[in-house]
Amino acid sequence: MRLLAGLVVGVLAHAPAARAENLPSGSMGLLLGGFAGTGADAKQLGFGYVDPFSFYAAWHPMTTEKRVGWELRWNTIFTTHYSADAAQVGDLQTMQMDLTIGARVRPSSNPRRYLIARTGPGLFRANQRIEMRRAFFGPVASAGFQQYLVGTLLKIDLDVRYGLIANGPSQIVFTAGISINGP
Repeated sequence: MRLLAGLVVGVLAHAPAARAENLPSGSMGLLLGGFAGTGADAKQLGFGYVDPFSFYAAWHPMTTEKRVGWELRWNTIFTTHYSADAAQVGDLQTMQMDLTIGARVRPSSNPRRYLIARTGPGLFRANQRIEMRRAFFGPVASAGFQQYLVGTLLKIDLDVRYGLIANGPSQIVFTAGISINGP
């Protein structure tokens, strides 16, 4: 019996260590969604949808053995606003760009699901004047959920974004994105 136990321990001691699988470190995708103005800007911005030409790119180097990582993400979001008091001629349309960095956390043992929290600077530009200006710059924050599909080839992103936090019109934006992932 001792000989058998010694043999098992010897084999396990010389077995190769399990390696972590690399997840794709980059992704590029398209966004769809909706939004609404918040607080004092709710009536000026109204509500609307995220145009289908909105997109994002992200970099999130991580392996499956890690539960916590980070992500750098660029969003370009085009929106069309309805019932916006700031609209003077036709619908109010905006473009928002932001560069955010944040934490990426795997909440369970499944290496294909992640929770994200990000913050960073954002630019908000409108086709008509809002508060006597057309361009604003300030901080944004977002939180979301990511799920890999087809192995790690595709990724679904669900996000809630709030911005601009201090220096301009504020709104909450809900987006759903699908991306293709790569090295």
